[in-house]
Amino acid sequence: MAMYLTRFSYTPETWGRMIENPEDRRDAARSYIESVGGKLHGFWYAFGEHDGWNLWEAPDNVSMAAVTLAIGAGGALRSIETTVLLDVEDTIQALEKAKTIRYRPPAA
Repeated sequence: MAMYLTRFSYTPETWGRMIENPEDRRDAARSYIESVGGKLHGFWYAFGEHDGWNLWEAPDNVSMAAVTLAIGAGGALRSIETTVLLDVEDTIQALEKAKTIRYRPPAA
């Protein structure tokens, strides 16, 4: 299964609701990814550009996209970004395959 890193930020209204009624959102996140056959590996809040980070495992890009779309459509987030992560072995395979590609820079 592939690994994914999601960065998200809540809307001010969502933060207001969370202040009034603090809630551990890990169980909700876990249920979303498990519904497509995946696994939640981590959930963190942060200071800075993004309010939180999730590390997920999903069977494929379509499954992860479905989870991200469902969460994003819920209206609680100001932004959500997901990055597909490559393990070292996949990166080495990509490097080996890159050797076979004859890239030509523009106007060269």
